[in-house]
Amino acid sequence: MKLTLNIDDALLERVMAATGAKTKTEAIHMALGEIDRRSKLVSLLAEDIGLSAEEWKNAFDENSIPDDEPLSSRVAETPKRHDRKPRPGR
Repeated sequence: MKLTLNIDDALLERVMAATGAKTKTEAIHMALGEIDRRSKLVSLLAEDIGLSAEEWKNAFDENSIPDDEPLSSRVAETPKRHDRKPRPGR
């Protein structure tokens, strides 16, 4: 889908640098995927499935949750690459 968007240039540059995205489109795909992933995680954590705080902590890879930061601000995993085939005529 092709869209016209007004995006803060400095923010997009920082996202591209942080993710290693080679194109603006790739950076936007990564950012949208990360927001979707976080939303799913928040929904999962909101469900009361009877786990204690310690059990929740042990449910995640200990390296993915920094000790000095809350879960909501943890460092994201390595972003997925969304490689696409080039379109004819480009």
